Amino acid sequence: MTALAAEYPEFVFAGSQAQQYAWVKAHQPAVFQRIAEAVKAGQWAPVGGMWVESDANLPGGEALARQLIHGKRFFMDEFGVECEEIWLPDSFGYTAAFPQIARLAGIRWFLTQKLSWNQTNKLPHHTFRWEGIDGTRVFTHFPPVDTYNSDLSGQEVAHAVANYAEKGAGTRSLVPFGWGDGGGGPTREMLETARRLRDLEGSARVVIEKPADFFRAAEAEYPNAPVWSGELYLELHRATYTSQARTKSGNRRSEHLLREAELWAATAAVNADFVYPYEALDRLWKVVLLHQFHDILPGSSIAWVHREAEAAYALVADELRHIIGGATAALAGDGTVFNAAPHARAEVVDAADGPIFVQVPALGAAPLSPVDPPSVVTVSHMVLDNGLVRVSVDENGLLDSVRDLVADREVLAPGRPGNLLQLHADLPNEWDAWDIDAHYRRQRVDLTEASSVTVVDSGPLVGAIRVVRQFGASRVTQTIRVRAGSRRVEVETDVDWHETEKILKAAFPIDVHADRSASEIQFGHVYRPTHANTSWDSARFEVYAHRWTHVAEPGYGVAVLNDSTYGHDVTRTTRGDGGTTTTVRLSLVRAPRFPDPDSDQGTHRFTYALLPGASIVDAVAEGYALNLPLRVVSNGAGTPPAPLVTVDDPAVVVEAVKLADDRSGDVIVRLYESAGARTTATLRPGFAFAGVTAVDLLERPLEHPPMDPAAARVTLRPFQILTLRFARP
Repeated sequence: MTALAAEYPEFVFAGSQAQQYAWVKAHQPAVFQRIAEAVKAGQWAPVGGMWVESDANLPGGEALARQLIHGKRFFMDEFGVECEEIWLPDSFGYTAAFPQIARLAGIRWFLTQKLSWNQTNKLPHHTFRWEGIDGTRVFTHFPPVDTYNSDLSGQEVAHAVANYAEKGAGTRSLVPFGWGDGGGGPTREMLETARRLRDLEGSARVVIEKPADFFRAAEAEYPNAPVWSGELYLELHRATYTSQARTKSGNRRSEHLLREAELWAATAAVNADFVYPYEALDRLWKVVLLHQFHDILPGSSIAWVHREAEAAYALVADELRHIIGGATAALAGDGTVFNAAPHARAEVVDAADGPIFVQVPALGAAPLSPVDPPSVVTVSHMVLDNGLVRVSVDENGLLDSVRDLVADREVLAPGRPGNLLQLHADLPNEWDAWDIDAHYRRQRVDLTEASSVTVVDSGPLVGAIRVVRQFGASRVTQTIRVRAGSRRVEVETDVDWHETEKILKAAFPIDVHADRSASEIQFGHVYRPTHANTSWDSARFEVYAHRWTHVAEPGYGVAVLNDSTYGHDVTRTTRGDGGTTTTVRLSLVRAPRFPDPDSDQGTHRFTYALLPGASIVDAVAEGYALNLPLRVVSNGAGTPPAPLVTVDDPAVVVEAVKLADDRSGDVIVRLYESAGARTTATLRPGFAFAGVTAVDLLERPLEHPPMDPAAARVTLRPFQILTLRFARP
């Protein structure tokens, strides 16, 4: 590309993914120098501002923020270029949280091509403003050429003109040309074609320019572009929410361990003279970000990629546990329990001498001292009862009743078992690892027979029943568990999976009339219809959620939580008695044959849970709790300090606590409004600070009303993300 730039003065090469530049810098410094010279000459445009072209559904909120933070910083530090566009032509759908995350990183524009692959519905716009869950809008272009590997043929240019949806309002579209999939970039033939199409009668005029120049002109000529609100759901590649379950579990565990490592390292640095591991955290974040590339985390890479990913996640976990261990040891006393979740917890924790019931503040620690639970767990005749929920397990290990004792109502639909494992034939028409097609529902086997059903914990703090099932060449061992003081009905699951071209789902038929389901996404949640009134609704037959999915009728809701599962489906039926059954199913594991013939074979371990009587705020809190188990440190040299920050409203969630990237020692706190409501809350730091400033994701000051020097009083709009910088004296 740098050689072509020397031959063609008009040539501009757009290159995304800071990670690739970093590899070139490390391994081919002479090539990197030529790239830097081409950037300076205006013939090479670093684009996208992300560490990699990541998946845009599955990474957590903080991870998507770090994709932009690390990507933009690299391009600014190395080339003096601040990217103002997101460049994700090939990712498999786009979270409705993206517009706000992008704008908070200084992004103005968004580009994708992939939505032209929709199977059912055609997106009505090519140029529009995309509105996220909080109301933030970002100017978006979806090239009408319908490919991100154009060769600039007359046929493709003519298609772009004929296909352009904004005729009469806009006159510009972008054509990403060159050999992209597989690499290679533009060729001399393509550049010669572009020269001939500069001003050819009967053809669109082709100009090679930087993407930023295109976006600037397109936005200026189309100030009243239409608005698309909500997620950009790709009506294809829905199986990427489930394929390669170990890769997805590794990502989820890594994201939460990184949260813990930053929180406890920052707390120890402020309170215990602990040396904050800036370099290690930077490096480990980049390893995790790399593996969020849009064929790795989605599970659509060849076998050795996923073997390497699994090994990389294991190394990341070991190093993060070492950082966490050092930081918590500096903070712990003689037996301390740490809570990295953003809500205070009163629950059972496993200690050296067995389970005890403890209370721990949000983002803080407490002595490992037992307190009395609100009630104990009793186990009798395959019934688990903790005074909040009563769970009955039948002779086949299925949930035949989940009684919410607080609301005095049955959670499961009449005559329908809960935690029913269902095995479907999974034979997509194309793209094995990528796709699950709607026809998979036509073949189903309910796994109702159990090899054994035994009580393994009988109280007083934990009650548990273990169920073993065998089918085909596979085996599933599930421990159904109820703990004192908790409404969660947990299902700890071990799968030894040896099926092919099948998908395993877990079904919870819930007795609520829910018109829509709520699914957690990054920094909030989205609602999706449970009906199929329109082609857009019916196309969403498989969706993703992060830590929870929630279904409700006025006055009562139920959440299904998970610690590593993303794929879900939610449907509803009307019973003979006139009631409505809303069924939430988790997609647990698949077995595609291409591009990895042994995909997902072997062992998997994960936990999901049913949460009766749950509001959205409850689902948020319990989702974090399930993914961030309490951490017990048996001995240490310190005294548990106060949390670095406390918040007085449970809907305001602290997503990250860390030290500032500039190594000033300032404390960065990133939070968001989680319930979808306007909220005012007060943040109180547990350390001396000289002032507080609202900053963007790159920790640069934003315009924001002044805050109380003693505490930060903030008013957040629904789903607003806010990053605060507390200056330390």
